[in-house]
Amino acid sequence: MSILSCSPLSPGVEENGFEKESPTFSALLSPLEAQLSHLTPLESRSNKPLTYTFAHQIRGLVYYHTETCTSAQDLLFAAQCDAFVNRLLVPKSGLGESTFYEANATRGSTQMIELVDRLSKKASKFVGISYAEWGRLVVIDGSLIAACLSMTWADYRKNVRKAKMHLGLDLQGSIPRKMILTSGTGAERPFVSHLLAQGETGVLDRGYQDHQRFELWIEAGKHFVVRLKKNTQWEVLEDLPFEKDSAIFFFAKVLLGHPLHKMSHPLFLVGFKSRGKTYWIATDRADLTAEQIAFIYSLRWQIETFFAWWKKHLQVYHLISRNHHGVLVQLLSGLITYLLLVIYFHQRYGKRPCVTYLRQLRWDIRHETQPPILVHLSFVIKIDTSLSRLIFLWLLRHAIF
Repeated sequence: MSILSCSPLSPGVEENGFEKESPTFSALLSPLEAQLSHLTPLESRSNKPLTYTFAHQIRGLVYYHTETCTSAQDLLFAAQCDAFVNRLLVPKSGLGESTFYEANATRGSTQMIELVDRLSKKASKFVGISYAEWGRLVVIDGSLIAACLSMTWADYRKNVRKAKMHLGLDLQGSIPRKMILTSGTGAERPFVSHLLAQGETGVLDRGYQDHQRFELWIEAGKHFVVRLKKNTQWEVLEDLPFEKDSAIFFFAKVLLGHPLHKMSHPLFLVGFKSRGKTYWIATDRADLTAEQIAFIYSLRWQIETFFAWWKKHLQVYHLISRNHHGVLVQLLSGLITYLLLVIYFHQRYGKRPCVTYLRQLRWDIRHETQPPILVHLSFVIKIDTSLSRLIFLWLLRHAIF
């Protein structure tokens, strides 16, 4: 099947024409369009030049997530029936269905990784700086993706085939920054070094506890605030002061590990209770108080909130492609869509994304791109004959006199 183009579409934003059809969608895409010329060029793998460019690919995927399409067929059908979607997605020469699937399954990931990096930096400027006194805080966690049996690269977990994305979320505005896709099983700890830069502080759950990696992170200048498992052993080097009338009951400088396998670098350990649970939080940062360490760990919940909103309202787990590259491209395009929403909503409302603003955005795009519906009304007038006779007699009587 091939989708014919209803009008030319070139990478130049001034020549697209879709900004006239939908000023709202054009404003949403504007930060993305400004970055296209700065990305690594997408080159053809054959002697034929690319007609379905990266610009077509990313614009179509942003529309896919904005309008929460449930499948690739939804998007392709919209490109056939909707002139606006056609101009976004379909090049002048037309678009074959196989070309669309092949492009998402094999290319565009490098450009999207670069886009996520560029847009995350731009979005951070709009949302402002939070917790600046503690430096840059990055929450790192993973999210499982339900997969089908054709995804042979994914592994089983609890009798369900799944993949997993590992995300670094900047706590300065809850901005996603870096993402890694893996099979559903396997350790999460090896990816911290890739998601965390020198001088940053990773906020981690107990699944990331690894004393050897703690040593490596410290030597690399990467800090952490991490929850420890219940069976963790340590040696107290020095008791430290903390507020007695609080949830905190322990604060000390310690060496983690079994007596025969202790860490060489000391850490600062906080114990506190919240909602009936006991938490043990360790960090290498000597500049933080016990109360600050406990509070920083509590911020880890922001990544759970992000995952819930992102998956529910942008439908990022309705997969177009099933191979590793295709899933990676779709997740990256979902992050790009979210970053565009962050920028757009802060420019228009001065606030972070929420479902109310997202519904308004969708309504504006549909209102601008869909032709008006003409309603024809027909009136049928019935005249009661007895009433008309009385009126006639009345007129006749007054006419005689």
